[in-house]
Amino acid sequence: MKIASVDEMRFMDRYAIEKLGIAEEILMENAGIAAVNVLKNKIGIRDKKFVIFCGSGNNGGDGLVIARLIHSNGGRVKVFLLGDASKYKGAAKTNFTIIARLPIEVIKLEGLATAKKDVAHCDAVVDAIFGTGLDRTVAGMAADVIALINKSKKKVLSLDIPSGVSGNTGEVMGEAVKADYTVTFGLPKIGNMLYPGYELGGELFVSRISFPSSLTEGRNLKIATNDYIVLPQRPAEAYKGAMGDVLFIAGAANYYGAPYFAAMSFLKSGGGYARLAAPHSVVPVIAKRGREIVYLPQEETAVGSIALKNKKALLNAAAKVDMVVIGPGLSLQEETIKLVKELTAAIKVPLLIDGDGLTAISDNPEILRHRKAATILTPHMGEMARLTGMSTAEISADKIAVLRETVEKLKSTIILKGAHSLIGASDGSIYINLSGNAGMATAGSGDVLTGCIAAMHGMGLKPDEAARKGVFLHGYAGDLAAAKKGSDGITARDIMEFLPQALKHDRNGIIDTKYYNPLCV
Repeated sequence: MKIASVDEMRFMDRYAIEKLGIAEEILMENAGIAAVNVLKNKIGIRDKKFVIFCGSGNNGGDGLVIARLIHSNGGRVKVFLLGDASKYKGAAKTNFTIIARLPIEVIKLEGLATAKKDVAHCDAVVDAIFGTGLDRTVAGMAADVIALINKSKKKVLSLDIPSGVSGNTGEVMGEAVKADYTVTFGLPKIGNMLYPGYELGGELFVSRISFPSSLTEGRNLKIATNDYIVLPQRPAEAYKGAMGDVLFIAGAANYYGAPYFAAMSFLKSGGGYARLAAPHSVVPVIAKRGREIVYLPQEETAVGSIALKNKKALLNAAAKVDMVVIGPGLSLQEETIKLVKELTAAIKVPLLIDGDGLTAISDNPEILRHRKAATILTPHMGEMARLTGMSTAEISADKIAVLRETVEKLKSTIILKGAHSLIGASDGSIYINLSGNAGMATAGSGDVLTGCIAAMHGMGLKPDEAARKGVFLHGYAGDLAAAKKGSDGITARDIMEFLPQALKHDRNGIIDTKYYNPLCV
């Protein structure tokens, strides 16, 4: 499903009204109907009490429609206005005029005490305060109302996005409503899908409100959920080399887990042939656990990392495989960093750089621009900060824009790891991944992801698709592990062990569609 920025959504609104002739009143009515349908299904309306907090913009106008529809469906409703009713324009003004003629109590909120009793005795609260148009920090009466809503423990429905959440980033603008349900209109906004906005929104529903598919599925919309990608069939006569032959350049003294999880997860994800180039002293330790891996022992530095003198042999090995993975557990020894930089510039096959490999190139990431073959980078926020020269706070302020700019600058597919990882594709598209859980924030989880992505490429997916599919399956395997063991205490090994089951579910078509799209109403 496509995801819209606030400006893109405003364009769709204007286009629908001015070019397609869909009256603003129709769009607002459809938004209200969609929200009321959610209330009917989740809470019920007849003989129930509702409190609606309305701002002075179109989000408040949507709230007025809902008040009228609740009244007509046998519910009791009280509306509190946080702004001046004289500021209503267009469809919002029309709906306020209608409400004024109905036996619905509308109160201009002058102080919090006025609403406390009604909130305490209602069945649900409707948040129609700000929506996605918020461009400032929430303060004053609005902040007090949001605090009241959150403390009430009542069921809360937010319109478009919980008030106080940025529509473009998902960040909290001082104070934000914590909703049980959110109905967003036209398309989900970026803030609906990124944390913390996603978590504050509760169960997310989408209403098209009469927008045609030419608007909601347009090619100009470059942000989307990480939708389903079909895995290539595994041929009956396949041999190991046909399912991906990958060289992993990884490991150093005392770093045994990262190279093991990367190479073994490649095999667990359907990859065919894993070659692990690791220091001599490291190989025997890993080989005790990973007997299916083929080992290429490397000369070591004095501190047990891969030495620069291995460069020629590694380039020869790289020329014979389908992809090279470089970085897991390599260490940041000076000689090894130099090796990583020189290999990155010289390797001619697709290259996936992870972990220490990202840090190694971070002082000169421009070397990636000159690569002819595809490059995939898998940074977490700290590594992204090093690659871009920005602070994590600066990146968090607009992850989408920073990711898109960095993809273009480095000519690479980039996975910005985290809750709802972002995949920046080579064509400028950004995909938001919905699989995964908080328990996956554990040592080695990123190495499992690296192996999974490499396997997707080995099975025949193009680099962008391999990145997207690998991120999804990695997150889904983590969800399977959490469902079995609980999210507290799952390890990289647990995630890796569930990769075959994740693949099985994927091929059998039994993965819940919630992983790809919010529900439409």
